[in-house]
Amino acid sequence: EGAGETLARHDSLYGDAEKVSGDRRHGSGVSDQIIHLAFQSIGVVYGDLGTSPLYTYSGTFPGGIRHPDDILGVLSLILYTLILLPLLKYVFIVLYANDNGDGGTFALYSLISRYAKIRMIPNQQAEDASVSNYSIPEPSSQTRRAQWVKQRLESSKAARIALFTVTILGTSMVMGDGSLTPAISVLSAVSGIREKAPNLTQLQVVWISVAILFLLFSVQRFGTDKVGYSFAPIILVWFVLIAGIGAYNLAAHDATVLRALNPMYIVDYFRRNGKQAWLSLGGVVLCTTGTEAMFADLGHFNIKAIQLSFSFIIFPSVALCYMGQASYLHKFPQDVADTFYKSIPAAMFWPTFIVAILAAIIASQAMLSGAFAILSKALSLGCFPRVQVVHTSKKYAGQVYIPEINFLVGAASIVVTLAFQTTTNIGNAYGICVVMVFSITTHLMTVVMLLVWKKNIAFIAAFYVVFGATEMLYLTSILSKFAEGGYLPFCFSLVLMALMATWHYVHVCRYWYELDRIVPAAKLAALLGRPDVRRVPGVGLLYSELVQGVPPVFPRLVDKMPSVHAVFVFMSIKNLPIPRVAAAERFIFRRVGPAEHRMFRCVARYGYTDQIEAAKDFSDSLLDGLKLFVHEEAAFSCSQHTDDNDGDGALRAAQAAAAEEEKRFIDAELERGVVYLTGEADVVAAPGSSLIKRIVVNYVYTFLRKNLSESHKALAIPKDQLLKVGITYEI
Repeated sequence: EGAGETLARHDSLYGDAEKVSGDRRHGSGVSDQIIHLAFQSIGVVYGDLGTSPLYTYSGTFPGGIRHPDDILGVLSLILYTLILLPLLKYVFIVLYANDNGDGGTFALYSLISRYAKIRMIPNQQAEDASVSNYSIPEPSSQTRRAQWVKQRLESSKAARIALFTVTILGTSMVMGDGSLTPAISVLSAVSGIREKAPNLTQLQVVWISVAILFLLFSVQRFGTDKVGYSFAPIILVWFVLIAGIGAYNLAAHDATVLRALNPMYIVDYFRRNGKQAWLSLGGVVLCTTGTEAMFADLGHFNIKAIQLSFSFIIFPSVALCYMGQASYLHKFPQDVADTFYKSIPAAMFWPTFIVAILAAIIASQAMLSGAFAILSKALSLGCFPRVQVVHTSKKYAGQVYIPEINFLVGAASIVVTLAFQTTTNIGNAYGICVVMVFSITTHLMTVVMLLVWKKNIAFIAAFYVVFGATEMLYLTSILSKFAEGGYLPFCFSLVLMALMATWHYVHVCRYWYELDRIVPAAKLAALLGRPDVRRVPGVGLLYSELVQGVPPVFPRLVDKMPSVHAVFVFMSIKNLPIPRVAAAERFIFRRVGPAEHRMFRCVARYGYTDQIEAAKDFSDSLLDGLKLFVHEEAAFSCSQHTDDNDGDGALRAAQAAAAEEEKRFIDAELERGVVYLTGEADVVAAPGSSLIKRIVVNYVYTFLRKNLSESHKALAIPKDQLLKVGITYEI
């Protein structure tokens, strides 16, 4: 029954290429697994949020405390900021906008791209709407607004470019976070040693921090799973410690700071300090650092695990710690530059210092996990060179490590630490990253609410106004410190954005170039019919981005080496805008030319968190799929004939025998070996191109392709079975 239906659509390869899995996310409702994941998430996700008390007060009062009640105003600001942004916005709203279990700015973009054709690469078709897991409802009177939004997005090139730009800006900012979190967390933790060793200079503290950072980036290759599990008990101890120290300070110094729960103290603080209060918001927002990691790292865990751990462990501990520090500062306002370490009871100093350093390392891990996860999604959208993504956990699909990125982010982190040397300067840079990512998430979330969730317009307006206005207030404050370190993440993000935009632009141009020059059927038949072209033993897999037609690199291959493998497959790896595709639905096949050519086209579909199999497993499952296709094709062909007479029965028997013969032939050729062929395209700007286009294509793209792109590793192709065919594309 299924064979007829499957093969009836084989001429619409684009539509077929989008048929995806109903595979669901791990940890959907098993309580022991949720508790297990909640425990692990404490180590991986919350290190950054947990270590923010090390530097928030010193960042808020760089010039000291001018009025005793300013402490109450700032404590009130910190508590309500924590309630509004991490708790209300992220834990109870944003986490639900996950893309089948995955979070981060790219997950929001891919969610939107399933509901509206906003992707730049032209491999989307009307058939997308009928795909499982895309869950696109039929238009109805209730969805008129969503339809209007969809049409506006699809018809406006500016809107599509704006959405894409905002997404890569968010990704760049998270990468900036990934380099600044280790710098500020480790430096602020190590600075505490000067309490007991006042002879240490700031430069010596910086070099100790650099050594710790070097170690941190060296252990990344062992993976989130191992790192998170070993970290979870330590960070749990950290939360117990900061909560305990907070409670002690409240009891020992001044419990009246609990009055700060009254938001009127915020109004008084602004009335009293005016512009200075507005400027101090740049320090207050540091209490939310690491919030985006909750969403970005969602693919490693799940919603319930994050909600449980945040609501019952992280939020109460951090709030108690800030209250305790405020209580201490009410009595000793002169210690604001080093509140955390000064407020620790003497007997607890060394244990807290050691755990603080470990917690700072873990905080860095939280942002690095998110940075790796987000960038692995960027690869699937063609926004970054194909680099090797190492999946570090057999249990959880989202846990990844990218060697090249680890090196670049590690180097940036060490350079920042050496260049800035103080946490106040790094804090100015850090705050910009944090608030920009918040703002980008708010804007993308608003589009998701309009287009995907189809929420009540009053709810959407309230979400956008409340969170958008809050973030804008913080952003204006922190931008005032642009010259004091704030420029750093902008420069970093602009460079990263420019690289991603360059790669994507050329990637799209290259796709169009190949699409416009696909080899017609008549030319293909003439090529194979040439007397000098012979069929050689084995299976040949020619890789191309195209999901349709014969790529222009094929005639080039035949000209250079006049031979074609006995079984030849035009292979395309296609990433769908969903996290996972089930193995059973991985391949779509189609025959190219008459049966005696034994040439096929195959599209292998992957979600953006899927790992490409090892070469042997890939070729085995590919050829098993090919044999199944040959069998189904014969069955479908037979079903077109009736059983009325013996002639038809004989025809069916002959077709079945031919299919069996072809399957045996494929097996025999597989035994003779598989050769992987790729087009090594040298992309250059066409004559007459503008100066900017020539720089972008001829220099920037070429530099990235030669230095970062390792497509054979990314596609799991063994080097000794790889043959590259040189070709030049003028775009």
